[in-house]
Amino acid sequence: MSIFFISDLHLEEKKPHLTEAFKNFISSKLSPKDELFILGDFFEQWIGDDYEDNFIKSIKDVLKEISNSGTKIFLMHGNRDFLIGQKFCKEVGANLIEDPYTLEIDNKKILLMHGDSLCTDDEDYQNFRKLVRNKEWQDEFLSKDLIERKTVAKNLREISTLENQNKNELILDVNTTEVEKIIKNNSVDILIHGHTHRPKIHDENGIPRIVLGDWGDNLWYIKSSNGEIELLQEKI
Repeated sequence: MSIFFISDLHLEEKKPHLTEAFKNFISSKLSPKDELFILGDFFEQWIGDDYEDNFIKSIKDVLKEISNSGTKIFLMHGNRDFLIGQKFCKEVGANLIEDPYTLEIDNKKILLMHGDSLCTDDEDYQNFRKLVRNKEWQDEFLSKDLIERKTVAKNLREISTLENQNKNELILDVNTTEVEKIIKNNSVDILIHGHTHRPKIHDENGIPRIVLGDWGDNLWYIKSSNGEIELLQEKI
């Protein structure tokens, strides 16, 4: 059995090459005994489990096929798809997990995160994150009709893109003090996260911090098998 970790695919209808890359990844890498952890931003955006088009249905079909075959799927919210709910997960046979989430592999305690909560230098984003993760905000948003939700999501994304263009690159990365605190408070052996789109294996005072990359020109994934944990990439 192998355990795979992926993050930041940002799947969307206008980028069919990413959907094809995901389907190829599933068919070529995973077996029925494997486990797949999706650590956020699986979709470029998500406006509610009640919305479905042909693109979303095609992704659901892929996930349902592998979960029905025996592969266990674990899904974590990202900053783009934090509105994915239990309805979607039930339909595809996935388990919705908290951020952060811990598991044990070969007697090592692994902490999984999306990674956006580690970027504490970006105060504007952290305030926004606190707002949209609030249940009252989410309930109000989901009560709107689909057209209005699409408009709000589009506007929020445009504002975020514009703001990030004017921010120092260092602000958009993780805060080292926050990373050290998370590792210490959770007494972990390895930290795995995505979000920053800066794939690398860092040494945090002897503790590996493995950062997944986003899927664009390359696909990034972590594979754990036979006591080895590897950060891997392949050309899309």
